[in-house]
Amino acid sequence: MRIAITCNIKEEVPPHLEECYAEWDDHETIESVKNALLEKHEEVFIVNADRRAPRRLEELRPEMVFNMAEGMGGDSRESFIPAVLELLGIPYTGSSPLTLGLCLNKLRAKQILSCYGIPTPRYFVVEREYRGIKEGLDFPLIVKPIHEGSSKGIRNNSLVRNEEELRERVHTVISTYHQPALVEEYLSGREFTVALLGNEDQIRVLPIVEIDYSTIPEGANPIYSYEAKWVFDRPENPLDIFRCPADLDDELYRTLCQLAVDSFRALGVRDWCRIDIRCDGSGRPHVLELNPLPGILPAPECNSCFPKAARAAGLSFSELVNTVVDIARKRYGI
Repeated sequence: MRIAITCNIKEEVPPHLEECYAEWDDHETIESVKNALLEKHEEVFIVNADRRAPRRLEELRPEMVFNMAEGMGGDSRESFIPAVLELLGIPYTGSSPLTLGLCLNKLRAKQILSCYGIPTPRYFVVEREYRGIKEGLDFPLIVKPIHEGSSKGIRNNSLVRNEEELRERVHTVISTYHQPALVEEYLSGREFTVALLGNEDQIRVLPIVEIDYSTIPEGANPIYSYEAKWVFDRPENPLDIFRCPADLDDELYRTLCQLAVDSFRALGVRDWCRIDIRCDGSGRPHVLELNPLPGILPAPECNSCFPKAARAAGLSFSELVNTVVDIARKRYGI
């Protein structure tokens, strides 16, 4: 089979621009995916997801695309390449343009989850100017950009404990990211991320990962902030922040699995997804967000959650990549 990898290639960027490109994939990751696909397929092409990508894809006419493209700019950026592929009639891995757009927009995803009775943290949205906390919510709260991924815009000071901090952080998010700020209740319990593979009635839950905040630097807030993900945790000095498989009793394990599968179906996710879940102070899990374009850094020291869960399930990196392709092929009937 002739396969193309669609991706946004992360080049060397100055430190002040690192956050802008946090979602993009480095050469090592892209080459690892290519080498994995070459183990089972005769031709693999890399297509950079820029403005030339539609013409390049039309010229190549691959039989399948392994889509990793995150895009740049706007709340529909993850939908660009899948929309082009659908226009060209080329099969691809992963979710539809609609689902990718809905999951990237945290507000829309939460609204849909709520319609299905899936618990998610209480919240309110500030479009332009903060005018006071929503009735029924109390500090501490967490402030996020409404449509970012890879912990972009979620800083250590995103956990706010009073009116002054809330007002300041909301203003920073709106002025920096040029998008509304999502203000959520802070859940003080355990946090997990759940990786899933499959479709319809054949969705496989991989071993669950727990985030252990006791290992982050003293004084840092217990949230998976940009600092926790990209500053404190470095390949040359990785944090021992993840527990996989998580230590769970049977009831909590079943609840997490059911919540993840229900969320996967509610948003119309396809083939694979990573779902972040956190418990409140009473131990009740709530879905934070869905990641239908999960990061897959290949090196274990990079602490990438989906490959970590796959390894715990006995899947190598190559097996994970090719399993995603096989699941998509089955969905298309090819």
